[in-house]
Amino acid sequence: MLFAPEHDLSRLEASLRGAQVVTPKLMFDVMTQASARFAAVSRAAQAKVIRLVEAGAWTDAALALLELELPRWKVRRLVREDGEWLCTLSKQPQLPLDLDDVAEATHETLPLAILIAMLDARRAASTSPTGSTVVPRVSPSAGYAVNCENFS
Repeated sequence: MLFAPEHDLSRLEASLRGAQVVTPKLMFDVMTQASARFAAVSRAAQAKVIRLVEAGAWTDAALALLELELPRWKVRRLVREDGEWLCTLSKQPQLPLDLDDVAEATHETLPLAILIAMLDARRAASTSPTGSTVVPRVSPSAGYAVNCENFS
C-alpha cells in the first residue's frame, strides 16, 4: 500500500497504543501501512530494517524506519518518566520547543513510543500545505553590522 488514508493510520496507532510488546507482525504492519517510502527505497535499506526486525532489535528497527520514512524528522528527546517513554520528534531540533513543529508520543515501550511519534509526524507532514513547515534561513552577511541608534 503506497498511501494509508487517515482512518487506517488511526487504526494502526490504536493497535500500537494497545500493544504491550513489539512483534514482527506489528512492525511489518507499520512498514506496509504507514511507510509510503519503504517500498521505494533500495533493497539494501529494506534489508537493514528487515534484519533488525528479525533480530528483535525493535528500537533500532523503529529508528531505521523513521530515518527511511521521514528523513527530515529527527529524535529531539527521549525521556522515561513514571514508567512511560516520551518520544519527541522534530524537523528543526536547533529551535526552541515553542517555535518548532514537534510530534510527540508516550508509551511504556520505547520502540512503540517512537513508532507512534512517527505516525504523528507523518500525519503532521501530510496535513501541512507544503508537506512541511518552511522556516526561512538567514545567511550571514559579509561585512560589518553597525548600530546607528542614538542612545544619548
